[in-house]
Amino acid sequence: MPTTVQGLDGLLSLAGRDLGRTDWLEVTQERVNTFADATGDHQWIHTDPRKAKQGPFGGPIAHGYLTLSLIIPMFGELLRIEGASMSVNYGLEKVRFPSPVPVGAKIRLHGLVDSVEEVKGDGVQMGLTFTVEVEGGGKPACVAQAVYRHYA
Repeated sequence: MPTTVQGLDGLLSLAGRDLGRTDWLEVTQERVNTFADATGDHQWIHTDPRKAKQGPFGGPIAHGYLTLSLIIPMFGELLRIEGASMSVNYGLEKVRFPSPVPVGAKIRLHGLVDSVEEVKGDGVQMGLTFTVEVEGGGKPACVAQAVYRHYA
C-alpha cells in the first residue's frame, strides 16, 4: 500500500523517510524485446537467448536502462501524491548498475526520501534514492539518485 500525502505540505513532511519496498516484478524476455524495439538496442546479450546462454551472464539480461525505466511504475506503488497539479522528473544525480538483471528474475524497488525543499513557482523538490533489488541477488541491479518536482 503506497504512502499517500496531501499536497505540498504533505511532501515536506517526508524528508528522511523510508518509503519501503514494492511487490516483486518479473522481467520477461517479452519486456526486454519490447524495450529493444523501442530503443533500437538489440545487442545479443539482451535479445538472443541462445547466444546469451554462452555469454558472460549465462543467459539474456535486461538492459540497464530498462531497469532504470521500471523505477517510474514501481515508484507509484510507494508514493501517491494528492492535490498536486503537476509532477515532473527533474533529473538524475547519479545512476549505477552494480549487477545485471537476468531475464526471468524478479525485481523490486526500495525508496528513500533524501530531501524535500520548497522551490520557486509554488513547488517542492524531492531528492530520492532508489534501489532496484533482484530477488536472491547479493548486489542491487540499480541505484539511482533522482530529483522530482511537484507543483500546487
